[in-house]
Amino acid sequence: MINIAEIKNGLVIDHIKAGTGWKVFKWLKLDKAKFSTALIMNASSEKTGHKDMIKIDSIMNIDYSVLGYIDPDITVNVIQDSKIAKKIKMSLPEKIEGVIQCKNPRCITITEHYVPQEFRLVSREKKQYRCK
Repeated sequence: MINIAEIKNGLVIDHIKAGTGWKVFKWLKLDKAKFSTALIMNASSEKTGHKDMIKIDSIMNIDYSVLGYIDPDITVNVIQDSKIAKKIKMSLPEKIEGVIQCKNPRCITITEHYVPQEFRLVSREKKQYRCK
């Protein structure tokens, strides 16, 4: 078992699908962070067999809709005074912006870069989004 230092005040992003932790780590730009972070990959999990998790030794603002899009099973634990102060469960967001690109080459978001790329959830079962 690996021993990673206790987080006194920060975040623990847990229950990330095994193998996708690096994607979350990069999206949050934790590879450029000025505070301690830990990416734990393929940790044992009773629920799923294996999981990834990220420990962040700082409280930071996170776009939860992006985390929900990457993996709706993620849980974010807010740690204060070495205890879990709050658990936030992710789900597929109704809309996402600036995360994926429209595949339609004639879409205005492709030709006009000032127009935000906004997508709406059309099928929760298929994890399918459509460009607005």
